[in-house]
Parts: sequence; structure tokens; C-alpha cells
Amino acid sequence: MVGKDVLLDYLAGAVSGSAGVLFGHPLDTVKCQLQVQQAGNQYKGLLDCCITINKQGLAKGFFRGLSWPLFSYGLVNSMFFGTYANTLKLLGSSAVPGSEPHFLHIVIAGSVGGAAQLSVAVPVEVIKVVLQSQIPHPSKQHIIGINRDYYKGPNEGILDIIRAKGFKGMYRGTVAQLYRDIPASASYFAIFEYSSYYGHKYFPAINSQVINFLSGGLAGVLSWTLILPLDVMKSRVQADVKGNLYTGLWDCAKKSVQEEGFTVLFRGYSAVATRAFLVNSITLLVYVELLKAFKAVHLA
Repeated sequence: MVGKDVLLDYLAGAVSGSAGVLFGHPLDTVKCQLQVQQAGNQYKGLLDCCITINKQGLAKGFFRGLSWPLFSYGLVNSMFFGTYANTLKLLGSSAVPGSEPHFLHIVIAGSVGGAAQLSVAVPVEVIKVVLQSQIPHPSKQHIIGINRDYYKGPNEGILDIIRAKGFKGMYRGTVAQLYRDIPASASYFAIFEYSSYYGHKYFPAINSQVINFLSGGLAGVLSWTLILPLDVMKSRVQADVKGNLYTGLWDCAKKSVQEEGFTVLFRGYSAVATRAFLVNSITLLVYVELLKAFKAVHLA
């Protein structure tokens, strides 16, 4: 039965992760556009960005590049949540809803989960970011974008990147994503477990699903706030998939701050925070409810 429990942990992660991607992709596209815009070719604000993207239509606008993460993030989140839950078990803790959290174990398990999914998550992010960054931005000035090529879809992008840079091109920005994902994952689970546990403890009259929904949203917003500068740099490095502008993370950070000031490190925060709340409230609610359902079936 232990093997079955392990598979159920991974299955819950796959389903919940895909649900979050579907709801959050439009705002993720807005986030990416705001983060990769270059000096002299910038949106006036969040509304201007949304209007520009909307002009492209849904498939080429808000949902550009959705098919790739929608199908791939099932695997990414399966590894993420499954590794987290099973690391907790190895440490002698449990991811079962309602159990008292051991926060050191949660931080360790979250870090391991964040690291484990990178082998799959980085190529998914590279293609997603490249496609999202290529939405045209009308400007009176002639500005060379971060990525000079335009791909009709993920398959064309993958083949061109591999032709130009080999398979290592699909892992562009791995260092930036490593620095982003490990602290984000550790804080994400710690905040969620803390909020969920004490929310249920001190507000027993509130519906369990409501507490988990709000706890997931809070965990998403705070963990993304913590790593936003790294996310901005990751987006820029991965959008520059052929290395036209940046040699790596630190070169990107240096050039970006010199050209656009320190505010560039927090570019797109409104879109990030809104998306983080919606995506993670849904993802963690679905994840917890699935674990409850699996446990009920197991005990039946």
C-alpha cells in the first residue's frame, strides 16, 4: 500500500497543478510581458499591457503558449507535490490535512520538491516565456526585442532553439530558476501549512475549503513577493534564449538595473500578486481535497 500512497501523492500534484495553470495562464502572460519589456518600449501600465495582449485574440494573446505548460505542468507539479509529500514521510512527518505541522521538515521537504522539479520545469518555462514574450508591442520606436525570432508554437520554438544552441538551450536560465524555486517552494509550503493549520484551529466555524483556499492564496502571494526580483531576471534570461543580450543571471541583473533602475526588479508585481493568489488558492485547495478523497477511499 505504501507504493500506492506514493503514486496518489504524485497524482494529486499532477491534477492540482494543471488546474492552477489553466486558471492562471492569462495573468502569467501579462506578468511575462511586463517583465521582459525593454527601456524605451514599455507599456504605460497594467491596463495598457492587457489591452495590447487582448488585441491579439485569445489564442495569440492571453493564452499564447498555453498548450505547452498545460500538458507539461501535470508532470512538473506531480514531481513537485509528490516529492514534497514523500520527503515529509521520510522525515517522519505527514502531508495529511489536519495534522500538526513540523515546520523544519516542511521547509526541507519544500526545498527538495522545488529542486526535484527543475529538470522538467526549466524547459517548460523556457518555451512558455519565449512564446509569451513574443506578443507584439506597438511602439513608435524601433526596438530590437529580447528574442528576435517569432515562433508559431512550441514545436517550432523547441526545434529552432535546439538547432541553434543544442539541448542546453532548453535549460537556459537554470541557475536563475534554481535560486527562485528553492526558497519559493520552502516558503510556499511553510506559509500554507501554518495558515491552514491555525486557521482551522482558531476558526473552526469557517468552512474547511474556504480556509484552504485563502491559505493557498496567501502562500502564493507571499512566496512570490519574496522571489520577485529573481523571477524578473529569470524571465529576461529565458526570453533571451539565444543569448543576444545577456550572458547569464548576473549580467542580466547588472544591465537591467543600470538601464532601468532598481524598480525593474519588481516589474509586474500587480499581475504577479493577483495571479499568485488565484493560481495557488485553486492549486492547493484541489491538492488538499484530492488527498482527503484518496484517504477516504483508502479507508473505505
